[in-house]
Amino acid sequence: MIAIIGVIVVFVMVFGGYLAAGGKMGIILKSLPFEMTMIMGAAVGAFLLSNDGATVKHTIKDIARIFKGAKWKADDYRDLLCLLFELIRLAKSDPLAVEAHIEAPQDSTIFGRYPKIQKDRESVELICDTMRSASMNYDDPHQVEEVLEKRMESNLHTALHSSHALQTMADGLPALGIVAAVLGVIKTMAAIDQPPEVLGKMIGGALVGTFLGVFLAYGFVGPFAAKLKAVVEEDAQFYQLIREVLVANLHQHSPAICIEVGRQNAPAHHRPAFDALEEALKGTKAA
Repeated sequence: MIAIIGVIVVFVMVFGGYLAAGGKMGIILKSLPFEMTMIMGAAVGAFLLSNDGATVKHTIKDIARIFKGAKWKADDYRDLLCLLFELIRLAKSDPLAVEAHIEAPQDSTIFGRYPKIQKDRESVELICDTMRSASMNYDDPHQVEEVLEKRMESNLHTALHSSHALQTMADGLPALGIVAAVLGVIKTMAAIDQPPEVLGKMIGGALVGTFLGVFLAYGFVGPFAAKLKAVVEEDAQFYQLIREVLVANLHQHSPAICIEVGRQNAPAHHRPAFDALEEALKGTKAA
């Protein structure tokens, strides 16, 4: 919602200020289709030229995340801590019983209580792979922590491809605007014998290209890239929390301490309150 408000504010402030200063929209609207075709057409072509098919598909899919925001909300962090608490407690009390849940999470009654997490492949694999390795005596906390860190760095690097692709497009848009403006000037010079009022409109139309390139780059595409990067990095903290809790478990801390480590590592605006989390954990114990 806030992204949509931002788009509206950009349009209202830029064009509202222009009209308030006595500007006329006629010349802009007349030139807009042609300039937009040249600038955005070249930008899209350059985008396709500089990225592979997977990145293109990933970027198109990620555009929606700019407006939806981060996938994981405060309730999801609470549910994740409850899920990890149940698994860790069961692993300490009955190591054989927990194997059924980590070997077939799609059929697990524990995972089934948290369907959003159960449907997220990366979360499930991160939890199950780490707990499975612990059951295979691959339980050196430092080794596991290093493996998880490299895995999450790789995932984050891949997830940020869309943001980098959009930022590259934003960096090129002003130059493409200049290209469109130069073509407009060339067109104007070819009609140099026309009266001043005609030449003035042609020059104004040419300058629309420069305006559009800068406007799109710094008003939309650049901010979109920055917002997408922030969303991706915020979602990555969800997986970071999984790592912190499972590594704490390998250090042989009690389930309650492991969950408190995770709670402290949750983003501040999504961190469950201590009392609220205690109530949720009591519910899992009762279940």
